[in-house]
Amino acid sequence: MCYELSKAGLSFERQQPVPIKYKHIKLSAPLRLDLVVEGKVIIDNKSKVEVTPIDKQQLLTYLRLCDVKLGLLINFNVIRLVDGVVRVVNGLEDGA
Repeated sequence: MCYELSKAGLSFERQQPVPIKYKHIKLSAPLRLDLVVEGKVIIDNKSKVEVTPIDKQQLLTYLRLCDVKLGLLINFNVIRLVDGVVRVVNGLEDGA
């Protein structure tokens, strides 16, 4: 995926740390985002039989913490990759 993003001329960061704060205390183990493209899209990679609502909620939490509007949840455990892509949008009631 990173090769294709580079080839398309898009900037991205892998395993970007997201610090977690609770009542002004920074927790020692930050979250790590799989990919952040152009600072505007968070990509969360999975390889599971089925994407669950918890997976979608987790990505929505990442979007909220980073103040990013769009996320893609990509499950590589499918026959056709297009069937494994779920779009998650920050700011919509149902989160999808």
